[in-house]
Amino acid sequence: MGIYSMMRTSASGMAAQANRLGTVADNIANASTTGYKRASTEFSSLILESGTAEYVSGSVESRIRHAIAEQGSFRFTTSSTDLAVKGSGFFIVSDGGGQSFLTRAGSFVRDAEGSLVNAAGFKLMGYDLSGGTPSIVTNGTAGLDPVNIGSFALQASPSALGQLSLNLPATAAVVVAANLPSANAATAAYTGKTSLIAYDNVGSEVTLDVYATKKATGSWEITAFDHATAGAGGSFPYTSGPLASTTFTFDATGQLAVASPTSLSLTIPNGAAFTLDMSQTSQLATDYTVLNAAVDGNAPSGVQGVEISDDGVLYAVFENGSRMATYRIPLATVPSPDNLEALAGNVYRVGVDAGDINIGFAGTSGFGTMVMSALEQSTVDLASELTTMIESERSYTANSKVFQTGAELMDVLVNLKR
Repeated sequence: MGIYSMMRTSASGMAAQANRLGTVADNIANASTTGYKRASTEFSSLILESGTAEYVSGSVESRIRHAIAEQGSFRFTTSSTDLAVKGSGFFIVSDGGGQSFLTRAGSFVRDAEGSLVNAAGFKLMGYDLSGGTPSIVTNGTAGLDPVNIGSFALQASPSALGQLSLNLPATAAVVVAANLPSANAATAAYTGKTSLIAYDNVGSEVTLDVYATKKATGSWEITAFDHATAGAGGSFPYTSGPLASTTFTFDATGQLAVASPTSLSLTIPNGAAFTLDMSQTSQLATDYTVLNAAVDGNAPSGVQGVEISDDGVLYAVFENGSRMATYRIPLATVPSPDNLEALAGNVYRVGVDAGDINIGFAGTSGFGTMVMSALEQSTVDLASELTTMIESERSYTANSKVFQTGAELMDVLVNLKR
């Protein structure tokens, strides 16, 4: 074995242990970094071809790996924009130049423009739901926009659907045609009345007076008026005719007949087309009873906060308690996440070794779920890192002794001439 070969081998050993100490230092420094994945140094031998008479020492090669696929524990917070991934998948973020990266660091906050950015300044990307259900490109980031919660303003949704379930008394008296509410006469009579609040196009409240009147055995007239046009005392006659009127029929068991209508269709004054579902209405021998009453839409309301579901849908929560889906945050996976290229800012770039990117939604096959108000902690174990540091220090010292011995042998050879 040549002396120079021995010195080169020990030098490669010192360099390898220095790399290992570098990963230990990086891990310890990032022990509290959200979403950080521990780095490690793996060694492999480099053997040179040797003859039978002399052994030629090789060297050691080191390779840095990151345990990116390893799941970290969760730390729960009070911020609704803090996100963590339970299972497989990465958030898609972009830098100022629009280049996309992957990350598990979900400590997102609102910046001056309203976009959600993490601690490194990368913007969270998602699909805008304002245009309806998004079209996903599974192998690319086309169609993704920065998630911006600063653009939410006062929202008013016109009513379009409602539900009213009644029990109509089978023993009620029949009202003659001239006195039915649809005739809108001062002598109008009815069996029961229910008022509902709906909303027009600008969010103003519109009160609908819905009358149920028995016109024959098993036959009921359902009529709706705009309460704003009611006469003195809030009753008949209204200054304008009914918004809608139809006849429901019931079979011998008190249920809606097969040929009977099941809903009332009308147009809200200064509003949208409105359908009142009454399919659960019955005619039984008991009092007039409201079983269920609900109308969609809402008055103008400001945004109070946001909520993110475990499938990645971001809802704007308004002051009146209503919610509106605004974005859907996707996740991305690659076949070999541990081979992603780690970059500054706790982000990863997809390379050849990691495989092609695959984008989908949380909770679907191959993807984990999102956890709101939680952060994934670093996967660094300080006890293990300190142990590794001691081992590397001892190995570095041993390699330096080999190098020192080689240097001393060189001195002996040089001094042979003297």
